[in-house]
Amino acid sequence: MTPRRSAGERLELFAEFVATPRFNRALTVTILTFAFAAHAVRALVGWPGAIAILVALDVLAAVSLYGQRARIEWRGLLPISLLAFFTWIGLSVLWSEYTWSTIGGVAYAAAFGLLGIYLALGRDLIQVVRGTGDALRALLLVSLALEVVSGLLLDTRIPFLGIAGNLAAGGPIQGVAGTRNYLGFLALLAAVTFFVEYLTRSVSRNLAVLSLTAALTTIALTRSPVTIASAVVLALAILALAALRRSRGEVRRWTQVGLGAAVLLLAGIAWASRRPLAQMLNAASEIEYRVDLWSRMNERLGENAIQGLGWVGPWPVLVEPFRTLGLEVGRVQATGLSAISDTVLQVGVFGLLILVTAGGLAFWRSWVLASTQRTKAYIWPALVLLLLGSTSFVESYLLAEGGLLLLVTIATSAAHRLSWRHRLPPADGPAGG
Repeated sequence: MTPRRSAGERLELFAEFVATPRFNRALTVTILTFAFAAHAVRALVGWPGAIAILVALDVLAAVSLYGQRARIEWRGLLPISLLAFFTWIGLSVLWSEYTWSTIGGVAYAAAFGLLGIYLALGRDLIQVVRGTGDALRALLLVSLALEVVSGLLLDTRIPFLGIAGNLAAGGPIQGVAGTRNYLGFLALLAAVTFFVEYLTRSVSRNLAVLSLTAALTTIALTRSPVTIASAVVLALAILALAALRRSRGEVRRWTQVGLGAAVLLLAGIAWASRRPLAQMLNAASEIEYRVDLWSRMNERLGENAIQGLGWVGPWPVLVEPFRTLGLEVGRVQATGLSAISDTVLQVGVFGLLILVTAGGLAFWRSWVLASTQRTKAYIWPALVLLLLGSTSFVESYLLAEGGLLLLVTIATSAAHRLSWRHRLPPADGPAGG
């Protein structure tokens, strides 16, 4: 007769199973698909169903990390700047004007943060790239298929997903993303990922070419000015990285300095020319709408500029002041349409400084790795953070769900490779050789 196993033994067996490579690959793709398609998931199963899925994924991720505990380097688990940001949004519960919404918003952000830690510690970089590619291939395929059904076969909208059925007119299309800008963001992220997959020979040449074609077609059909501007930034960054990876020593150092100066100069020119650029991209009315919204957000902030009103992440549209802000600008707003303005509204200027520090350090570390390491997979984190940063001026993707997941994953992974804390001796004695 086989003796009954204790609860601890059963947990160990389950953890061993969850930590297997095949299960981890499936879990990685599921996490990334859920994070990028959270809008569609909520449309299908509502907030309760989406939260249940998120909690289940967090539990599986935590058990998987537990099963891999012997091989994971736990020292310096998170970058200090990222820890400071999550601590600050947690502390915002103390002064929030909507306490329960802030508690929920902090828990929601922490849940995606845990998934990001799992991807950074439990998976190799190339495995994260492959998982992202698989998830985005599926989402683009489903999006294009739904647009064909809506715009060509049925010639009708799919309201609960936000699909307007404009494919016959050449767009704009929304797919499972809900808006053309977010679908454009996902398609551009997909193009970067498929490009790196091709460079690293992670997939076959035919699959890489077909995937890139689907991504570029989706970008064109979204007709998103935000995506076009971000694509230009990424194209310049790819050229810069190509030059840096070919240079050596002192030449690379001065090239980095020159690139930094050029970026600051171009950013200043772009900001000074923002209105003509908006006219050129046929986005003047959208820019004016955003400026009006940001102005009202600043007015609502009032004397709370340092600490903000309290963290919520995605806006709870029935809670004040978010309900009123939406009514004032004539739309139901789910975000502040700018990670910068949104962060200041929720956790103040101090919170924005912490976030910029965390993102800046993560980008610097990722850029150094991308320009110095022979492995081409290191190009992906730098380009992804650049994409998140360039869209943060006019969208809030960085602050929740897929954007926040990518920030935590890349910041944690980059810190594990370049953090100054690795120079410290371990707690139980001097550092070994």
